[in-house]
Amino acid sequence: MGCWAKLRSSTWAYPTAVLSLYGFFANCRVAEPFLTPYLIGPHKNISEEVVTNYLFPIWTYSYLAFLFPVFLLTDFLRHKPLIVVQGLFLVTNYILLCFVPGLPAMIFLQVNYAVVTSTEVAYFSYIYSLIPVENYQRATGYLRSAMLAGYTFGASLGQVLISLAGVDYFYINAITLGTVSMAFLISFWLPMPQRSLFFKGKKAAGVGLQSQQGGPLGADGPVMDKDDVGSVKEKMEHNGSAGWCSRENAASAGHLLWQSFRESYSSRNLIYWSLWWALATAGYVQVFNYIQLMWDHIEPSATSSIYNGGVEAACSLVGAAAAFSVGHIKVTWAVWGELALGLFSAVGTGAVFLMALTSSIWACYAGYVIFKSCYMLLITITTFQIASNLSMECYALTFGINTFVALLLQTIITVIVVDEAALGLDIVTQFIIYGSYYAIISVLFLIRGTYTACVNQHNPEHTGTKDRESRVEVICAERF
Repeated sequence: MGCWAKLRSSTWAYPTAVLSLYGFFANCRVAEPFLTPYLIGPHKNISEEVVTNYLFPIWTYSYLAFLFPVFLLTDFLRHKPLIVVQGLFLVTNYILLCFVPGLPAMIFLQVNYAVVTSTEVAYFSYIYSLIPVENYQRATGYLRSAMLAGYTFGASLGQVLISLAGVDYFYINAITLGTVSMAFLISFWLPMPQRSLFFKGKKAAGVGLQSQQGGPLGADGPVMDKDDVGSVKEKMEHNGSAGWCSRENAASAGHLLWQSFRESYSSRNLIYWSLWWALATAGYVQVFNYIQLMWDHIEPSATSSIYNGGVEAACSLVGAAAAFSVGHIKVTWAVWGELALGLFSAVGTGAVFLMALTSSIWACYAGYVIFKSCYMLLITITTFQIASNLSMECYALTFGINTFVALLLQTIITVIVVDEAALGLDIVTQFIIYGSYYAIISVLFLIRGTYTACVNQHNPEHTGTKDRESRVEVICAERF
């Protein structure tokens, strides 16, 4: 009891520990790597064409519809309620999979799961509204490690149960129902934040105020004079005493959102990193969503042994090792980062084409491991580059905007390529298109990265000068 009381009294250890525990069980989805075989098998008896061209696109459209409102609602309700909602919808997700037959139930399942994915923003932003700034980096590491550990353990357990014990897919889903139910119960242990980042967010405003006086953007950032500082402080005090849903509070939140948006996209380099994030994530999610259908096309699960769980576990471990290596590689990412984006995107392009054109399931597995590992490596570099130049509030907003743009691009791809109302292409043709899409990304960033590297070799000060010029342009645009 003494250790538990000490943990609870900590300003950051208790919420981080509980949220990490939640993240482990919420991502320990034993059945997730085997969703497609379960849907097209005797339990649900849905055809592969319906799953590909009708069922899965519903999730994409629903996710797009929910993402931005949920992002605002997460901050307005101070995060915890949305985490509880995520846990609840995870439970209903696997209740539907286990006990409710028929296509209409699976359609509702896709909408239900869109709520789960759209509330993921609450998982990451919650901790930043509760703990001291000096613990952000450690807490973030613990949360991501918990998610990775849960996903790896769940995928590995599912593979062992199916391959060695011959457990039926229904019982795999039932086990997953138990793990996500545990996550739902743990979510109630989370302490309720006393503030939000934007709505009635005094600390957020304070951080924004600090950045205006030489915070995360340093000497190149916008500077406010004393009268402006006093005006902001007066508004903060007034809004703090206003009602939670008052017009003044909403206006203050809108102002903070706009300030964060300006800071996030005031640098040309940050815009390029964000562009890769959005473009590459759209392609990655498409591959991730439909890879099980590709595996089933090459090696039908009804007649062959499948190793989806083992492959996903391997991807998590290899991708984590690649991401971990970023922190130990001595590279000037501001100079060589864009070229790295182009090179590794080209490797990912080759991996997608390999998945599309091979008739060997093991070659397809290998291509997926290479592709996912490249993406996890690059998204880690991108996240680091963006976050290292922004306050955490701005990073949260940037994450939301980049994710929304990626989802918008993914929706466009889904509407044109996948949806039966448009082209409704078969899975092999889809992957050829995804490979071509990634090829375009790699060419764009190879050209841009080569230009940046060459310019910097001839004039090392060029990159920093351009960055400062772009920020000055933003300041001047606002003042004049």
